[in-house]
Amino acid sequence: MPAEPSAAKVSPLIPTLATRIIELVRREGYAVGHRLTELALCDSLGVSRSPVRKALQFLEGKGVVSVAPNKGYQLAKAPEELTGHNFSEASVSEEEMYLRIANDRIRGELADEIAEADLMVRYNLQRLQVQRILNRMARESMIDRKPGRGWIFRPLMSNAESHRESYRFRMIIEPAALLEPGYQVDIQELEKCKREQLDLLDGGIERATPAELYRAGVHFHETMISGAHNRFLLDSLRNINQMRRIVEYGTRLDRSRLHRQCEEHLLLIDLLVKGERMEASNFLRQHLNTARITKVG
Repeated sequence: MPAEPSAAKVSPLIPTLATRIIELVRREGYAVGHRLTELALCDSLGVSRSPVRKALQFLEGKGVVSVAPNKGYQLAKAPEELTGHNFSEASVSEEEMYLRIANDRIRGELADEIAEADLMVRYNLQRLQVQRILNRMARESMIDRKPGRGWIFRPLMSNAESHRESYRFRMIIEPAALLEPGYQVDIQELEKCKREQLDLLDGGIERATPAELYRAGVHFHETMISGAHNRFLLDSLRNINQMRRIVEYGTRLDRSRLHRQCEEHLLLIDLLVKGERMEASNFLRQHLNTARITKVG
């Protein structure tokens, strides 16, 4: 096993990327020995091969992955052993800056169109930091790159009334989707959702960032509605989730509510696995209504 790179020689991007690889491993539930290829990681994380290769070398030094002749990098630890692994102090401050930019956008302090140079000056950031934040926002469908130079924000839910309307709309389409003829949820994807919810209950709620908590909830609800095999239902939910993302990131976290939410998600998963769609539909509507009342009244 090669010597672990010294902190002075490691770019802040590499530990951050290593942490994202671990998040992917835990989210997908990869078993020990699963092969981690550079190409697949590049596609999943939206980065080039060079930093992915360095991140894998970094994880090898930490004992998270191993390398074998003709087999490349393989997972050396089970997902449950990787709970709480966050190798980058820089990722915390970058997460905070990401949320600050998002909240400034909600408050109307940022125009629809922005330039990297303006963000560098306004937030005292380096160009690479700004680019990473903007690229992440683009991956999360919050912002688009303009032809030529600059970026433009997508529409978002900017007030309580629009947020309330989004929940009312979800209360119409999500429970109904479960009752569609031929409904069949992807059991393997549902199992991934179950692992995510169990991990959150096992201390993840206290450790996870607002973005990670949001992604877990979105993954669960989009997996449920996708079982209807109706692109219009799924696209409608995805569009709402994109528009409310920033608002959710800025919502004050109620840890006790999140525990109840995860427990209700697990109950819904159990009902769907048993094929009790009517019960799941009724419970889902109550679940969404409770979330609406709790968040926006």
